[in-house]
Parts: sequence; C-alpha cells; structure tokens
Amino acid sequence: MRKDRFAPDPETIARLKELSGFSDQEVKQVAEAGRLVHLPDSWSLILEKTPADAAYYILEGEVSVRHNKEEVATMGAGTFIGEAAVMNHQLRSAAVVTKTAVTALNFTPEAGRALANSIPAIREAFEATEKMRLEAAGGE
Repeated sequence: MRKDRFAPDPETIARLKELSGFSDQEVKQVAEAGRLVHLPDSWSLILEKTPADAAYYILEGEVSVRHNKEEVATMGAGTFIGEAAVMNHQLRSAAVVTKTAVTALNFTPEAGRALANSIPAIREAFEATEKMRLEAAGGE
C-alpha cells in the first residue's frame, strides 16, 4: 500500500464485498488500490473528450452519464465508471456528473490497469461494461 493513503476502513471493505461478489483477497486488493472519495451532488467528476486520469467504483449514490450534454445513462452502487478510457488509453467518451452525493473508490490509471490484470472478474466486468456501452451507442 502506498504511504500517502490511509488503510481502507472496515465499512468500505464490507460495502465493497456486498456490492462486488469478489473474494476476500480481491476485496482487499481493490480497497487498498483505491482511494475513498466523497463527492457532493452535481459534481462533474469526468469531462467528455479529456484524458483519462481516474476510474471509479461507486459504493453509494448515483451519477449521470452524458454524451454531447445529453443524459444517456444513470449508474449507481456497484458500478465502475471511467474504466474504458483508462484501460484503452483514450480520451473520455462521455461526461459524468453526480446526481446525488456519491461515495466511491478512485483508481489511478495504473491502479485500474493493475487490478484488471490481477483480478479476472474486474477485467471481465470492464469488458462487459464496454461491450454494453458500445451496443447502446449503436456500435460507435
């Protein structure tokens, strides 16, 4: 674990396990790789067409995913957001704004890629989410 963060609290670990279905070891890896963040409602955490600087795993709350300023999806607890641009080294394809107060784990691009490489369930979740988003966008 990096020295510039605190160890994940038991409540975060319990919430992560409840939402993810990961094994105890995987939950520990994810909790240690992420930084717990609390975001107010109406907070822009991802801007469209910008470099990918983080991915998030939502523990509580809801976000609005917007493409060309139009809402295309609402995502909530138990969802990764921002992972596609991180994994593919691309610009963001959508903006994300909190609809409610949100508690999430924030992952650097390096931490997100490392988790996807070491935990098959995360890699599969990233791939399934990306496929779903592409299909919803008409294959764009």
